[in-house]
Amino acid sequence: MDNALPVRRSRRFGPAAPGLALALLTAGPAMADVSVVDEEVLSSVDSEEASFRVVKTVDGLDFPWSVAWLPDGRMLITERGGYINLIDGDEVVRLDNTPDVHADEEQKSPLFGGSQGGMLDIAVHPDYEENGWIYFSYSAPGDPDNVTTDAEYGSATAVARARLSEDGTALEDVETLYTQSPNHNPGRHYAGRLLFPGDGTFFLSIGDRGLRAPSQDLTDPTGSIIRLKEDGGAAEDNPFIGMAPGNLRPEIWSFGHRNNQGMALHPETGELWASEHGPNGGDMLRQINAGENHGWPQVTFAGDYSTDSKIGIGQEAPGVTPPVYWWEESRAPSGLAFYTGSEFPEWQNNLFMGSLSRQQIHRLVLDGHEVVHEEVLLTNELGRIRDVRQGPDGMLYVLVEEQNDGLYRIEPVD
Repeated sequence: MDNALPVRRSRRFGPAAPGLALALLTAGPAMADVSVVDEEVLSSVDSEEASFRVVKTVDGLDFPWSVAWLPDGRMLITERGGYINLIDGDEVVRLDNTPDVHADEEQKSPLFGGSQGGMLDIAVHPDYEENGWIYFSYSAPGDPDNVTTDAEYGSATAVARARLSEDGTALEDVETLYTQSPNHNPGRHYAGRLLFPGDGTFFLSIGDRGLRAPSQDLTDPTGSIIRLKEDGGAAEDNPFIGMAPGNLRPEIWSFGHRNNQGMALHPETGELWASEHGPNGGDMLRQINAGENHGWPQVTFAGDYSTDSKIGIGQEAPGVTPPVYWWEESRAPSGLAFYTGSEFPEWQNNLFMGSLSRQQIHRLVLDGHEVVHEEVLLTNELGRIRDVRQGPDGMLYVLVEEQNDGLYRIEPVD
């Protein structure tokens, strides 16, 4: 339940259907209203396994979504308003030449009543030092020149790649690799997490867009996790290639998903894990394999928002892969990361998950495919936790999705 929030951003209005004003967002090359903070310690915590402190490192971000590091230590941080920020030491540059994204003033769309879209995830190619590619996902607006009805416009989860200009102020060689097709309304549940497993492919999660039914339709990538080659084509060994009928989407890796906003690879097994939003409760942690049906909307663990009535046929069904773990009350899970650093040896291979609605971090201890322990950290101390990442320094980093907020580092207390 990724509640829509207002977004501050630059905007321009493109052509739209008659009588409708669609906001397309575009970033500018100027310095962002973002600053690097000099060791602002917010709190110290004695948790079950480690003592740590929370340090604010970047301030002034508006609804950030994702953070990634270049091999030289520079950071890239996305903001939903359509921006990608490059953090280079104490300098912050809002990169030019980013694509238009679909989002809207105060998240109230004149077309379909609200959008959770914008600039979403960002990932650095595993071979960045050889090829320089940076990948990012976003909500792509449809073509307003071809609109005859509101429903035809829609929007889509998309992924592009680009290189950083030599002077570090802009993206260049920008190319869109994949755009969800068909477009859909309404403007929510884009998912949009990116993950490189290191085999020449990458994963992209696509939410059900609030429509439910397409998640069980293998002719539509909506409500699935897809697996693409690095140039955007479907990976040749994906599970539904060559299956009848011939119009099954070759990019689909798994289906029956609602809204996966966290993905991570197990550091020992290489397995794909994901966190998934349920409806009014029933959020899930999943371990995902090729070809699996994860059940949405037939198999669910919670009721409808407005009526609280039962959704689907129950909590299990033949042919449906159950979650590893689920929460009865909503957590709105987002960023997901396995910890493998040396700064917190007690946390080795623990899984950390952000919570938007509960404003907390979950530390999950696994034994195989079973969660054997859960510790909740930092409840209501920072805000809506959008992303959780391990940095190259072995620390955990947390992005808070609020207006004029920032990036926080979790570091051990000496």
